[in-house]
Amino acid sequence: MIRDITIGQYYPADSVIHRLDPRVKIVCTLLFLISLFVQNSLLGYAIATVFLFWVIHASKVPLKFILRGLKAIVIILMFTVVMNLFLTTGGKELVHIGFLHIYEKGLRTSVFMAVRLIYLIMGSSLMTFTTTPNALTDGIEKLLHPLNKLHVPVHEVAMMMSIALRFIPILLEETDKIMKAQIARGADLESGNIIQRTKAMVPILVPLFVSAFRRANDLAMAMEARCYNGGEGRTKMKPLVYRKRDRAAYGITILYMVVIVLVGRFVPFQIWIF
Repeated sequence: MIRDITIGQYYPADSVIHRLDPRVKIVCTLLFLISLFVQNSLLGYAIATVFLFWVIHASKVPLKFILRGLKAIVIILMFTVVMNLFLTTGGKELVHIGFLHIYEKGLRTSVFMAVRLIYLIMGSSLMTFTTTPNALTDGIEKLLHPLNKLHVPVHEVAMMMSIALRFIPILLEETDKIMKAQIARGADLESGNIIQRTKAMVPILVPLFVSAFRRANDLAMAMEARCYNGGEGRTKMKPLVYRKRDRAAYGITILYMVVIVLVGRFVPFQIWIF
């Protein structure tokens, strides 16, 4: 399970998506995530599916690599589906087993919520797969730059977000190493029920926290040794500049959003196939 978590990782490839300005990828990702919640029709989700998989194909990131990251949310996904399936009432009753009732609205809501959650993870992961941590920091800082007038430390906020995102795969790799070392010394982390397996994970937490604090201290000392003092007065070796492909990406995403909004407003909600 640890090795299946891919969020925060960067997948190097030569694609048009990788070459886009990080600001474009951040804004377009947010618009795509919003589009998942502004419509509830089968046609709208079909359009979102085509758009998402077209972008994945253009990014040259293997689909199996993106789908591998979904294994980490299987429990959350199942819990969301079950809660919506049995607790949402409305429409025709489809199943009645004892005290369990499944209604048409509950089935529709559970499927839509599952699709939303899956596409949300896939869309967010695709942004990190195609954007380096440095570019992501520059993009966030540039987008939040107007907040400097309100005395918000934009550079520091962007730096903290980038470091936190970058630490995710590092800590996961460290956790995997510690687990393998514990197993080599005779620790049993796989057998037993969920409570026993949870207790077996406790000895892993101490060295993991020690390693995390050590890495954070090393990073702080490295930044101080290089005279890092915040974003004021700093220049960029590669300043962000919008190009034709960035404007084209904005145009395609806006067109997609217009279609989604129109479909959500004019296509009947009852469009459903089962």
